[in-house]
Amino acid sequence: MSILNNKVFSLWLILIISLITISINLPYIPINKTIGNYKINYVGGYQINLLNRYNRDLDLKMGLDIAGGARVILTPDLKDIKGEKTKEALDSLKRILELRINRFGVNEPNVTIVNFNNSYRTLIEIPGIDEVDRALSLVGRTAKLSFKIEKDKPEEIEENTIPEFEETALESKHIQKAIAELYTNESGIQEPSVKLVFNAEGTEEFKKITKDNLNKRLAIYLDDFILIAPVIRSEIPTGEAFITGGFDLETAKDLSIQINSGALPVPVKIDSQSRIGPTIGKSAVTKSIIGGIVGLIFVVFFMVSNYRKLGLISILSLGLYSLITLTLYKIIPITLTLPGIAGFILSIGMAVDSNILIFEKTKEELRMETPLKQALEKGFDSAWTSIKDANIVALIIAFILFNPFDWGFLLNSGPVRGFAATLGLGIIISLFTGVYVTKNLVKWTYKID
Repeated sequence: MSILNNKVFSLWLILIISLITISINLPYIPINKTIGNYKINYVGGYQINLLNRYNRDLDLKMGLDIAGGARVILTPDLKDIKGEKTKEALDSLKRILELRINRFGVNEPNVTIVNFNNSYRTLIEIPGIDEVDRALSLVGRTAKLSFKIEKDKPEEIEENTIPEFEETALESKHIQKAIAELYTNESGIQEPSVKLVFNAEGTEEFKKITKDNLNKRLAIYLDDFILIAPVIRSEIPTGEAFITGGFDLETAKDLSIQINSGALPVPVKIDSQSRIGPTIGKSAVTKSIIGGIVGLIFVVFFMVSNYRKLGLISILSLGLYSLITLTLYKIIPITLTLPGIAGFILSIGMAVDSNILIFEKTKEELRMETPLKQALEKGFDSAWTSIKDANIVALIIAFILFNPFDWGFLLNSGPVRGFAATLGLGIIISLFTGVYVTKNLVKWTYKID
């Protein structure tokens, strides 16, 4: 007998899953009590902390239509990109834009490449952001760094003449990371700066440049504009350089974000940009929640009035379904949009459908005077084929709506994908709760081995 069919194991598994999901979804509650040698400050409102490196809260992430934010449409310039390199360039563009916005501190931006009749657009949705203009300034900049050394001056050139610079072998690819931090200058004054840390190859090249060009200026360019051109006073073997001058901390942070995320593979033009207020979203969410609660009340009334004790068991399974779903929304995380909430509510109904099929088949068997235990077993066994087929069809539809391969002949907008993601995830969870959990609770309630 499979361990999953063991009634004791199954009940312990259901109990453990229930406790975990309840603790994750429990809101922050201050306690400040000491029990023995342990002090408990609070329960709920927990965060993920893996090895003190990966930290993230477990709040639900709200989409643009709920939290407000910004929507931007970009047009990539692909005139110099041909054939198979088009997809590679667009994938790279999407990845870098996501990286930049994430490093800005925005949770779950939606960056989508839309293809209509071989005309490409990049749709960017940035939820929950107040500094829209600052975020948009990060989107279209290419942030290509280059390093140029001052040419030898002919003796007849006057001292105040602007120097000419020539290329070096040092490039953006040699930078391991850029960090915004305070730099203490020669006068002992701290000023915002961007610290560049070179990789092994870049460190050797930087060391060689500073050794061979003492008392010359090393200009650091960003997109053909000079950021700083300090005089090399000594050889620098550490592989670290500081960009200073005219920065505040926010400017330094923005520049470090652009350098870390790299240059955009193709130029982009901002076609349109708009700010979305959260008030409409809040109103719609409130009405959706009210609608969902009213629907649940009717579901509970229908199940209990029609199936009595079995109906109560199905409601318990539905409660666990909701807890598991919300837990996965927080852990993955999934950004909740209004269509996504609709997908969640729809999947609740589908979770109950499985139980209705099982219970109706059980009632058929009882009308044929089949003993209760055998009727329940036949109800689960007979209904499984219909449940499986119906849910497979629904998963196929969710897959098509989500469009993971970005097929140009299908919709691939953020709201549609949000609906498909919550619907598909809900269907998978409902198969577990609607069949496995309900079956084992029924076994325990009616003492079926």
